[in-house]
Amino acid sequence: MIKNAPYRFADFQSVVLKYGEGTNLVNQFDSSTGYYQYLNARDSLVMDTIRLRKDDLLYLHRKAAELGFWNLPDDMTTPTDTDETPVPRFFLQFNYKEKSKQVILDADFNTGNPKMRETAKSVIDEVRRVLSDAHDR
Repeated sequence: MIKNAPYRFADFQSVVLKYGEGTNLVNQFDSSTGYYQYLNARDSLVMDTIRLRKDDLLYLHRKAAELGFWNLPDDMTTPTDTDETPVPRFFLQFNYKEKSKQVILDADFNTGNPKMRETAKSVIDEVRRVLSDAHDR
C-alpha cells in the first residue's frame, strides 16, 4: 500500500518550511539546499546551513502520510484587516519528482474541521522539532 501511495518516498526531493507573522515569513528552511534562516531571541536574522539525514526525511514523509497531510486544503488562512496585528503564519511544502503538496496555515485558523487544523499544526510541529534536533547536532 505504501509503495502505491500518491506521494512515495522514492520520489521525495525536499521539504520547505517558512513561518513568521502575516505575510513576512522571515524564518525559512529548505532541505534541498540546507539553507536555514531564522530570527533569534534578540531579533537578529541568523543564516545557517542544516543538513537533514535521510532518516529525518523519511520520518517526516511517513509522519505526514500518517497524519493525513496530503488530504489538507492548500489554503488554511483567515482574512485579515490591515489594522489588526499580524498572526503567525506557516507555509509547509513537500516536493516530489512529479508533484508537490503545500499548505499555508494561520495560527488563528478556525474555519472548517478542527481536525484538519490540528493535523496541519502537528505536521508543522514535527518538521520544526526535526529541524531543532538537526540544528543541535
